[in-house]
Amino acid sequence: MRLHPGEPEAPGWRVVQLTDVVRRLREEASGVTGRPLLVAIDGRGGAGKSTLVERLRSLVPRSGVVHTDDVAWHHAYFDWGGLLVENVLVPLHRGEAVEFRPVAWAEHDRPGAIEVVSGMDFVWIEGTGVIREQCAPWIDASIWVQGDLDEQERRLSARDGDSAEQRRHVTAWLAEELPFLLREQPWRRATVVVAGTSGLRHDPESEIVVAV
Repeated sequence: MRLHPGEPEAPGWRVVQLTDVVRRLREEASGVTGRPLLVAIDGRGGAGKSTLVERLRSLVPRSGVVHTDDVAWHHAYFDWGGLLVENVLVPLHRGEAVEFRPVAWAEHDRPGAIEVVSGMDFVWIEGTGVIREQCAPWIDASIWVQGDLDEQERRLSARDGDSAEQRRHVTAWLAEELPFLLREQPWRRATVVVAGTSGLRHDPESEIVVAV
């Protein structure tokens, strides 16, 4: 697996049931009552975070999703932790619903708001950089999605194209992502490390590859 310098490949990959991962997350936050479990799902661009979230959401019907890209939109690549904590994590931690319309949404005429209804069992907080010290007091459990850089780059190119503008965006993104992730080392904080790319045979509908 090709990784950026400073990120070690997780050891002991094995195939488990996705339900086992959900059970492990519940066990990590066994004392939580009266509010949803808040689970951070982190990984580099193209690692497979969004795909994993949809699989988890299907498995846990009473669950909501917050994408940090929506919090960061026209704000900053990574300097959005305070916005997430104050407007999303703190209300969820109190068992409240969330309806947050960032200032940048209003400034750029983006309709709607970031919403999570009350009464959820889980809320998945998905995005690169969400497993960070700043958010840790409000996060109950976490997943780091580790993937091969070549495959991630292929996925991003297929999703976002390979225009000159997109290449400039990727360069600017990496200039902030690389030092940020090296500082925070989310793979060391995560409750579970899963493989976004793996050669191990498994049923993608019901199984997942995790590190020991």
